[in-house]
Amino acid sequence: MAKKIKIKNARLSFPSLFKKAVFNGQDGKYEATFLIPKSDKKTYQAIMDGIEELKKANKAKVSSDKLCIKDGDEIEYDGYAGHWAVKASNSKRPTVVNRDKTPIVEDDDIIYAGCYVNGVIELWFQNNSYGKRVNANLLGVQFVKDGEPFGDGAKVASEDDFDEIDEDDEF
Repeated sequence: MAKKIKIKNARLSFPSLFKKAVFNGQDGKYEATFLIPKSDKKTYQAIMDGIEELKKANKAKVSSDKLCIKDGDEIEYDGYAGHWAVKASNSKRPTVVNRDKTPIVEDDDIIYAGCYVNGVIELWFQNNSYGKRVNANLLGVQFVKDGEPFGDGAKVASEDDFDEIDEDDEF
């Protein structure tokens, strides 16, 4: 049993939507963290209700540190305060679309950490040798609008940053 949840107008953090994240030289999964404002009680409640349904269905207690949702006030990253942070991942590449639902590819340079997105996740219950948890599968992301980039806002040089070089120039 899994529970599909739509997240609207969240800030995107740590997106690995076009290539799998790499940890210690090993491929991980496609992933993203959605920052949901604490004022969005409807989305928060939908996630918590889904988590409770999964715990009841599996007759399990799961501690808060084993849930896919965390209190952003307890995480020391830019932009997390005042938000709920929901981490979702998937071994399959998620659907990534623009506002008009046309597909986005990495070279479009539209999706970045700090932009606003809608997301579709699916909560699921894990019970294996790693323990009991409630995780979120990342199903899709839709670009909504630009936001202040997180981190260094890494950019690349444009052609205008260079001078033309004549064959007569010495080096």
